[in-house]
Amino acid sequence: MKTKNKNIFKQIAGTAAIPAAAFLIVLILCSARGVKLFETEGNWILFFRAAASVMLTTFALSLNLNSGRFDFSIGSVSLLSSVISASICTSLGLPTIPMLIISIAAGAVLGMVSGLIYVIVKLPPIIVSLGVALFYEGLAFAITNGYGVSFVANTELTSFPSVLNYVLIILFGLLIFIFLFDHTKFGYEYKALVSGQKVAINTGIKEVPNAILCYTIAGALMGVVGFIRATQTGTIQMSLNFGSIGVMFTAFLPMFIGGFIGRFCNEKIGYLLGAITTAFISLMYARLNVDASIQQIVTALILVCFLIYLNNENKVIELVTLKQYRNKKTK
Repeated sequence: MKTKNKNIFKQIAGTAAIPAAAFLIVLILCSARGVKLFETEGNWILFFRAAASVMLTTFALSLNLNSGRFDFSIGSVSLLSSVISASICTSLGLPTIPMLIISIAAGAVLGMVSGLIYVIVKLPPIIVSLGVALFYEGLAFAITNGYGVSFVANTELTSFPSVLNYVLIILFGLLIFIFLFDHTKFGYEYKALVSGQKVAINTGIKEVPNAILCYTIAGALMGVVGFIRATQTGTIQMSLNFGSIGVMFTAFLPMFIGGFIGRFCNEKIGYLLGAITTAFISLMYARLNVDASIQQIVTALILVCFLIYLNNENKVIELVTLKQYRNKKTK
């Protein structure tokens, strides 16, 4: 009984430690400057929007990255799907929900096309994704004649940002992702391929359909991200020459944090908590008016420090707990 309680406590502590520590550090830094972290409704909206967007991007990035496929095109999928949905809805006068549905469908199709190109040309996924990213960016530019899309005056489409809407996106996204990868044949085959590709293929699992479906799901997730980013301001700015790749890098820190937290709980919940952790940091940047260049430096340093810890975890634990000193003292 004691061992069971100890394990439960360890799981809870390991799951909550990083987001709780991030919240306390951010709270202290803001309080030191005389700034309240959550002062207005806009602060709450910013926090949950960041959490929803980063969580979905992390899901999309991890899907292929865990299988050894580095996909640079997810940002361009997000961009083009939002351009397609916004263009259709503004021209036809459609409300918010159809725009979200169209964005998801467009993202899924674009992701599937990216996956088909990968399995057909049989080139390294990095090369394929870079080519797809350039093509999708150029297509978005051509559709809008380089001017982007603006629907600021459309109160129906710009009224979406709210705490409730973003919480619903987080919950639905998390539940659907857990269902797909923990309770379906596709999910079981995906895990088998990740764990041992040759063995899984020898048992009859088909890698190509699984890979295409991974790209399709990742595209649908990025369609939601594109919708969130578009309805945030009511404008979609164009990106060329790999300008859309920056979206992908927002998911690296929460993905590694989520992977660590996943030791103590479901990995998908770990990704959510990783996104919440980075959302606290993003809100702090906004509340303290931190320059964009400083934000990038600080985030990069946090990522590097966390990776150093992961690669030297045992040594750090021994240093903190003075394990070697205690062993020598015992001898």
